Amino acid sequence: MDKNDLPPAAKRALAEAEARRKAAEAQPPLPKELGGREGPEPVRYGDWEKKGIAVDF
Repeated sequence: MDKNDLPPAAKRALAEAEARRKAAEAQPPLPKELGGREGPEPVRYGDWEKKGIAVDF
């Protein structure tokens, strides 16, 4: 399916998603935490995650 064949709402959603991706890439990287935990950022999904268990705060 070509992008020109999509309904207007789908085109708008794709444009919004592309704008969010570009905005996320433009943000500066997080500073390195000194003495922090190893691994990925524990609050990257808005929840605190430890050993695969997420706790919503």
